[in-house]
Amino acid sequence: MNIIKSGKFTWIDFLDPQRSDITYLQENFNIHPLAIEELMTPTYQPKAVQYENCLFLSVHTPLFDTALRTTFPGELDIILTKDYLITSHKHDIYQIREFFDKLSKSKGSQRTYFAKTPAHLLYHILDILLNSCFPKLHHISENLDYIETQVFSEHEKEMVLEISVVKRDILNFRRTLKPQRSILDSLSQKDHPFIPDDLKIYFQDLIGTNIRIWNILESTKETIEALEDTNNSLLSNKLDMTMKVLTIFSAILLPMSAYSNMLAMSANIPFGTSPHAFWIHSGIMFIISLATIFIFKAKKWF
Repeated sequence: MNIIKSGKFTWIDFLDPQRSDITYLQENFNIHPLAIEELMTPTYQPKAVQYENCLFLSVHTPLFDTALRTTFPGELDIILTKDYLITSHKHDIYQIREFFDKLSKSKGSQRTYFAKTPAHLLYHILDILLNSCFPKLHHISENLDYIETQVFSEHEKEMVLEISVVKRDILNFRRTLKPQRSILDSLSQKDHPFIPDDLKIYFQDLIGTNIRIWNILESTKETIEALEDTNNSLLSNKLDMTMKVLTIFSAILLPMSAYSNMLAMSANIPFGTSPHAFWIHSGIMFIISLATIFIFKAKKWF
């Protein structure tokens, strides 16, 4: 549990809250019990609930798993009261950690961010989380550029897995971000007793940021799908060419095999007593192969 008390209110931040943290809140704050219990319960969809003495919010921010190379939703639970902003998250959200450390070390920053209400600090936190999406999207764009380069450098097989990984990352990013729009709409349009009216226009600005991020995600989704289609087409074309070459070789060797089998079935092989029999029959098979190639070309089969 980390606490910053400055100006007119207090910010309390919990990382992976335990039962002792819940007990601390129950004993020291007049907060609705359901709101406190929400801190211990995972929420898979964003939520905004107005209680008598607090506003509970549950939002999700895209976090990146470096081991699995994919985005996953990091849940951030928020309890907003007149004098307190309480945040809780199971995973380490480094944007929150860095912002908290900045405020705890700088009295000037505390005077700036703690000068008004907890709702104003909430706005800054949401703004930081949304803007943190842009560097992640830039990283995805770099991966798309790399994939595009490799696809057109005849590395189609190697890119099949890479495309799948990036595509999963984009889809998880979209799945995390899209539902958050409803929370921003609620904060900007509904009347909440702990959110001043002058803040609604700022939350409206966050909706604009959310839309910009979503538009970039739409573009990356279309790009990765186009690259996937292109990669599959190139792979399919290579496979077709390989099958075509193998078919041509098989068709050319078939008459030669038939000729050699006919010789094997004959007791008296033509030119069998000739010292040049091998070369004679090799020449005949070569002529047969040339005739086969000539017929194929005349028929425009290759």
